[in-house]
Amino acid sequence: MGFTREPRMPTPAEALPGRDEKMPIPATHYVNGAPMEADFEGMESGLFGLGCFWGAERGFWTQPGVITTAVGYVNGLTPHPTYQEICSGRTGHSEVVRVIFDPQVTSYANLLKIFWESHNPTQGMRQGNDMGTQYRSGIYYYSDTQRALALASKDAFQVALTAGGLGAITTEIVEAPEFYFAEDYHQQYLAKNPGGYCGLGGVGVELSPGWAPEISAA
Repeated sequence: MGFTREPRMPTPAEALPGRDEKMPIPATHYVNGAPMEADFEGMESGLFGLGCFWGAERGFWTQPGVITTAVGYVNGLTPHPTYQEICSGRTGHSEVVRVIFDPQVTSYANLLKIFWESHNPTQGMRQGNDMGTQYRSGIYYYSDTQRALALASKDAFQVALTAGGLGAITTEIVEAPEFYFAEDYHQQYLAKNPGGYCGLGGVGVELSPGWAPEISAA
């Protein structure tokens, strides 16, 4: 997995052409049996990139209030990419987890706390030994409220990182682009393969519980 050189985003001329066909996916979540695709009326969505999406997805599906999760690819140039294509460095996509959650049980602010504390957001296009455009840190927001919370949480976490002697956050925070599902075998991978690879790990820094009203009031 990853690159042997410093990764960079491909240019449009370098990007692979992709395809029009959607990726086939299972109908239900391997762990909890929830639908992988549905209207999810009354629910909200979050979209996060933390590096390798196998461990990232497990970190979210275990949370109370999370209805379903899926892994996929966003914010690149190639339509409906495959895993082999994103690993080539010629699509520009990030590996992400889409989280569908019940706002009556949990909050977007709580998901942001999990996001920041579960990986190292200062490494650019890498997580640990995994290098490539697909391993960059990202928050992809669905509303102005999510954008405001994402930016506020970034500022608060930067204060904590700086106090811990760590560097500047490189996380991209942009409006949610089209989400392309990853292949079936990637979905809930660590439930299907309990001994599988997971390079995810935080830096031992916590997001202060006072950074957002949703958390400080809990």
